[in-house]
This record gives sequence, C-alpha cells and structure tokens, in this order.
Amino acid sequence: MSKLVFFLGGAGAGKTTVAKALARRSHAALFDMDTLLRPAAEAVMTLSGLDPNDRDSALYKTRCRDLGYRITMDTALENAELGTDAYIIGPFTRETDDPEWLESELSRIGATLDNVEVKVIFVELPGESFYRERILRRGSALDAWKLDNWDEFSRSLAPRGVSWPIPESSILRFDNSGELSEDKLTLLARFIEKTDVFNVYDEETPPR
Repeated sequence: MSKLVFFLGGAGAGKTTVAKALARRSHAALFDMDTLLRPAAEAVMTLSGLDPNDRDSALYKTRCRDLGYRITMDTALENAELGTDAYIIGPFTRETDDPEWLESELSRIGATLDNVEVKVIFVELPGESFYRERILRRGSALDAWKLDNWDEFSRSLAPRGVSWPIPESSILRFDNSGELSEDKLTLLARFIEKTDVFNVYDEETPPR
C-alpha cells in the first residue's frame, strides 16, 4: 500500500526542511508545491504584467493557486498509483476544510483510503514571533508581501485541523522550533510507518 504524506503548516514553519530530511531517509518521492509551481507562476504573473515574485495577492491566487495544487497532486497521485510513497508539501488551506476533497483526489487514480494510506504532519512553531524570525532569516523575495502585510498574513498561522475522513492517529503536530535532531526525525519516521507517535514537541515547548 502506497502512502501520501502531507506536510502542512504556515510559511516559515520549516515544512520543506522536515519533509526533505525524511524523504532522504526513506527515498520517498517529494513534491513541493512551491518548486513545482514556480516556473508556471512566474510566467503567468509576468505575462499578466504583474510581479513574478508575488505569491500572496488576490490576483496571484486567482491566476495561479489552483494550478499549483493541480500540478502537485497530479504528480503525487501518479507516483502513488505506481506504488511509490509521496511526500507532499504545501499549505492546503481550502483543501483541508473540504471533507470530500481527499477522496475525490484519490478517485482520479481509481484509489480509495482502503488502498492508499494518508498521513498528515502539521509542522508548527510556538507563536508569530518564531514565524516572523524564520521568514526574515530566509530572505526570500517571495515573502515581501507577508512582511509588509503581517497583520493580515499572520491570521493564516493559526493552528488548524483537517476535515478529511482519516483517523486522528494519522495526524501529527510537530513543533519545529528547536533543532531538527536525528531523534526527532526517527520519531517522525515511526509515525509515517506506524501510528504509535501522536505529538512530537521539545521539552521546553509544550503543546498549546
């Protein structure tokens, strides 16, 4: 049975870092929506006479958002159909609120939750200041709008859940504020392979 493992969370949480470290261990296929969409988004925004680095405005979301999710899921599902585990990185905000979205996606390859295992890892930080510090540190032009409109953007950082019909044991919240140690990666890998780890937090950072 192949797996779809979703790495979800706000900008700056470190979703990509965590997913890459685990994919390197397991040799799973990795699908980062930012990477997959970037060439198309830059072309679409440039041809529209807009900022090619924009990833947050209403115009960007109208022209590019759904395209990014479609590209990402089509490639991930193709690998799942071949029996390859797929690690998928992205916010998936609207998608996680839709109870029917996941099963609808699986139906594209004639699959169900009975023959594709789905896990969700929420990569999180303890508060807004941690996200802001991470975003400032990475110094990406793609984050300009976030920093200029922090009050509006920060609302997207609130903890959230998923409405998909998967068991709670298939959902994990991971505090990524500390060092991403080998011990933490081992616990995350155990969660992906089994369902015996439910929350992974630093001792100094208890769950909210």
